[in-house]
Amino acid sequence: MHPISYAQSVVLGLLQGVAELFPISSLGHSVIIPQLLGWDLHQNAAYFLTFLIALHLATALVLLGFFWQDWVRIVKGLGRSLRDREIADPDAKLAWLLILGTIPAGILGLLLQDYLRKLFASAEYASIFLALNGVMLFGAEALRRRAPVVAEDDDERIAETVGWWQSFTVGAAQSIALIPGFSRSGAAMGGGLLVGLSHKDAARFAFLLATPIILAAAVLKLPDLAGPQGNGVRGPALVGALCAGLSAFLSVRFLMKYFETRTLIPFAVYCLCAGTACTIYFAVT
Repeated sequence: MHPISYAQSVVLGLLQGVAELFPISSLGHSVIIPQLLGWDLHQNAAYFLTFLIALHLATALVLLGFFWQDWVRIVKGLGRSLRDREIADPDAKLAWLLILGTIPAGILGLLLQDYLRKLFASAEYASIFLALNGVMLFGAEALRRRAPVVAEDDDERIAETVGWWQSFTVGAAQSIALIPGFSRSGAAMGGGLLVGLSHKDAARFAFLLATPIILAAAVLKLPDLAGPQGNGVRGPALVGALCAGLSAFLSVRFLMKYFETRTLIPFAVYCLCAGTACTIYFAVT
């Protein structure tokens, strides 16, 4: 008997690929949706977290593939910077910005992820924080700075706009996603808007920042999937990962087009309304 059925894995996989990239919190939805549907997945918490590893790995691989040409340029820029001992071009600067932004999220994730997820891993808490995620997105839109840099190349605009301390701060802001209900991409996009990026560049920077963090976190936990905790989960995890990969690809392609002309407001409205409604529902049931 699988702790997670194949039907459940399809739903959760499709949900993961969307909610991880849309600024609406994949972790929050993975806590709330099973509870709304009456699925007792969290009674086997270790198995459920092992299952989620496969979904996150699939999402990270899709992001890596979607931005593959950018990553090739970024890695080459980093190589030139190390060789010449200087930061002489936008690709090199963007590489160091991403490294600097990854450090705080990585450290805080290693130190706090188990504690925060256990502390707040209930549908009631996730619903409250989902509503607060909507408030955070509204705040980012209200306080955003106008994009001052005009350049034809996307990565050049990001490199010229974002400073070293700003990259560190935006990277640290992603750590709020360790609390179910808050969105990693939402925090990073909001941070990007506050430092002067356009919506499109803020989304691009958020996805580039998220790729190594999600990938590293999933790879570090892969032994759990291969070990005893993966027994009975590997089949559904594979199906879920394939679904997550498909929905993640469609999501990132949609969002990069969407943010050329649109804002975070619809996602803020959704999070605030859905979070408030779920909070009331769980309070009275």
